[in-house]
Amino acid sequence: MSVVAMVKPNVATRLRSAKAGLLLALPAILVLVFLYVTPLAHLLAQSFESAAGFTLEPYGRILGDAYGRSLVWNSLRLGLITTGVTLAVGYPAAFGLALSRGAARSVFLACLFLPLAASVIAKAFAWTILLRSHGIVNDALMWLHITNQPIRMIFTQTSLIVGAANVFLPFMILPIYAVVAQIDPRLLEAAATLGAPPVSAFLRVVVPLSAPGVVAGVALVFSLSVSAYVVPNLLMGENYPTLATTIAKAFLLTRDPALGAAAGAILMTIGLVVVALSNRLGQAAGGSR
Repeated sequence: MSVVAMVKPNVATRLRSAKAGLLLALPAILVLVFLYVTPLAHLLAQSFESAAGFTLEPYGRILGDAYGRSLVWNSLRLGLITTGVTLAVGYPAAFGLALSRGAARSVFLACLFLPLAASVIAKAFAWTILLRSHGIVNDALMWLHITNQPIRMIFTQTSLIVGAANVFLPFMILPIYAVVAQIDPRLLEAAATLGAPPVSAFLRVVVPLSAPGVVAGVALVFSLSVSAYVVPNLLMGENYPTLATTIAKAFLLTRDPALGAAAGAILMTIGLVVVALSNRLGQAAGGSR
């Protein structure tokens, strides 16, 4: 059989597979176009509209102004710190979950999934109850005679980071756990047999293998926290303005849709950059396994 005769059936098979895949994905594509792409395109167009026609003035009000740039920085800062805190807590927690067995794993998974069933608003309000001047935390500190009067905890950046980390922690643990659970424990035994110390074996074997889960968790938590609205609004109020809170204020209070659309476009750009970087890092981490 000639090479050409072998190639033609392969090409035909690939074309049929591509058409079948396109047909199966067509309903989802149509839903995304009508419910996601079209509104985003309208939002992007609105950010360049004014009474005089095309304008970049809304972007200048954000990127060309010190207060506007602080909105971008506050959003990025919240995303970066929340991601770092959840990674520091979630990475060992994912290993603990993967190493647990039986009833212990069921309990751990329940503790992880049950908070996801609660509303973000309810969880944020819960933190305001815990951290207010006469909340549970301050009452406990005074009862233990650690402090003589209530400590200001609510409406501080510390309370914001604690609340955000609490809300988004499961989204860090789950991707890392999904990858760590597939790591063969015999690899560490093999590394020990070859003379590698435990710390070296962990850093050179386990950490690279868990990198795809870390990349996915970091991208997910950063994307969620950088665009968070409820948590900073309830735990910090006007003391910590972000792009997300500016969008809500522009559309609901000041009736400035161009500014809100521009803030949304900037936030969407940040999200696209995060997705692109995580995709590149994920491919690099997957290729090094």
